[in-house]
Amino acid sequence: MEIKVLGTGCPKCKNLEEATKKAIEELQLDATVEKVEDIMKIMEYGVASTPALVVNNKVVVNGRVPSVNEIKQFLTN
Repeated sequence: MEIKVLGTGCPKCKNLEEATKKAIEELQLDATVEKVEDIMKIMEYGVASTPALVVNNKVVVNGRVPSVNEIKQFLTN
């Protein structure tokens, strides 16, 4: 599973990255998390507001930090 956290380094982006790592750990998933901070690469996903979470090249949430439980749902669906 390939997961990307899109964001320029703001506190919300860092919170999303940490929550995502926690969800992966709790689910015991084999997944990689990549932090994407380059604004041009972020725009390639059509994301207008960060932070955003991308799972297997699909944007599942943007503009907010979901809870760990919500992230778990994104990762298991």
